[in-house]
Amino acid sequence: MEKRRLENLGIETSLLGYGCMRFPVNAEGKIDEEKATALLKKALTEGVNYIDTAYPYHNGESESFVGKVLKEYPRDSFYLATKLPLWAIHSLEDVDKIFNIQLERLQTDYVDFYLMHAMGGAKWREMKEMGVVERLEELKAEGKIKYLGFSFHDSYEAFEEIINARDWDFCQIQLNYMDTEEQAGLKGYELTEKKGVPLVIMEPVKGGSLAAFADDIMEKFHEADPDASAASFALRFVASLPNVKVVLSGMTTMEQVEDNLKTFNNFKPLSDREQEIIKEVVELMNSRIQNGCTGCRYCMPCPAGVKIPECFSAWNTYHMYQNYNAVRWNWENSIGEEHQPKNCIKCGKCEQACPQKLSIRQDLERAQADLDKKEMVL
Repeated sequence: MEKRRLENLGIETSLLGYGCMRFPVNAEGKIDEEKATALLKKALTEGVNYIDTAYPYHNGESESFVGKVLKEYPRDSFYLATKLPLWAIHSLEDVDKIFNIQLERLQTDYVDFYLMHAMGGAKWREMKEMGVVERLEELKAEGKIKYLGFSFHDSYEAFEEIINARDWDFCQIQLNYMDTEEQAGLKGYELTEKKGVPLVIMEPVKGGSLAAFADDIMEKFHEADPDASAASFALRFVASLPNVKVVLSGMTTMEQVEDNLKTFNNFKPLSDREQEIIKEVVELMNSRIQNGCTGCRYCMPCPAGVKIPECFSAWNTYHMYQNYNAVRWNWENSIGEEHQPKNCIKCGKCEQACPQKLSIRQDLERAQADLDKKEMVL
């Protein structure tokens, strides 16, 4: 298993980390413990030593399940990461209450990597004012937390503010080859490298969207390595960055575990040609965008309740990935039938406000028709 050294902490972690948010579930939606145990033990046996969970994962079941499995292993044989749910913190008492629940669930006296979960600029300022950081530093001084960091979902400007605010032990960002300019992005990566803050990467395969493609894109990957999966290229893209110390993967099947172990047990950074192939794939996928909606929201609110920017985002993503599964949840749940384009009353208010001068009414019809087909499921 490929290892990376975190110089500032004096430790080595496996480059592949097990993300415990997507364990297999049974018919009731609960963790299928027999299957999930086999997956986690397989990864541990093959050298994965970074296990990442969080308070809300699997409706609060993930920490307890992980604690039960890891109890069979020497405590110094793995690094355990979990997260403080900032949205649930309304006082310092909440910090201790939740942290103690987590220790009990995980059946441990300490957490190796503790993250302030889903940090953004506003939440950072709120936590700082409340004194949450100081309380976590006290827990660290007591030995209950080894390393303190944060996971991040906001703009680059917010990332810069947070990472410059104190000497963090590590941090975690979302990064993949399709989202190099989203959230912290590659610019944020470069800042962590400059500051010497080790980086953990989440969503390297973009929730599975970079694991399955139509034949034209798969042909490009097969040109480089006919035996490699599409997911392996996404994982290697982020793992080729030297300040990336852990790449998290939420593995749901044994096939995924074995494929990822194959990638990281014989890890090779992307070659120059493979980097070019990634660029070609990104350009091809971006060329499939159906309209130029920038998400500026000048068209909102819609009198009929249509979530116009969200609908266009789903439509564009559907065509980019040529995979309905890439947008299924957003289309069916986050947007939902009452906010889909079919509710448009053709009033034209949106088009009068659109700075891009898009044919919104016509495009909404096209989006509804395309997504109703539910085709291109890979």
